[in-house]
Amino acid sequence: MEEWKKDVAWVVLTIIIVAGIHSGLRFVLHTDSPLVIVVSGSMEPVFYRGDVVLLKGVTDPSQVRVNDVIVYKRPGYPYPIIHRVRYISTVKLNGKEETCFVTWGDNNPVPDPPYPTSQGSLEVRMPNGMIAGCVPSYAVEAKAELVFPKIGLIPLWIRERIGL
Repeated sequence: MEEWKKDVAWVVLTIIIVAGIHSGLRFVLHTDSPLVIVVSGSMEPVFYRGDVVLLKGVTDPSQVRVNDVIVYKRPGYPYPIIHRVRYISTVKLNGKEETCFVTWGDNNPVPDPPYPTSQGSLEVRMPNGMIAGCVPSYAVEAKAELVFPKIGLIPLWIRERIGL
């Protein structure tokens, strides 16, 4: 009978430690989501489905450079998008200049679609003449810092099986 109490104590202790590490990472890395699981193959061969990416929060657009991998939220899309910055521009939004980022996955042939705003979709002309969608700096949450290969496969599998 005493053995089950030890097992319960270990489970509780493990949960407390994991919660503590997560809270510490949130504080140190300035982001609500310091770890994300890659859910698609759009960034292969850099990130694969099931990889876990450590993120650092972006507090100023000047922290982002071309070739950085950023995470941003897109209206109407359930998961954060993690794609590479290919071009940086400015646009006029709500009467002021806003930095925006042309992004696309390393495994995608074209840029991400235009970002929807209250003033319409954001697009810019790149130096090669291509018109591309642009992500406003206010939508950018973090930059990728480190990848832990495949450790998110089991939680991803469970999430998909229960429909989350």
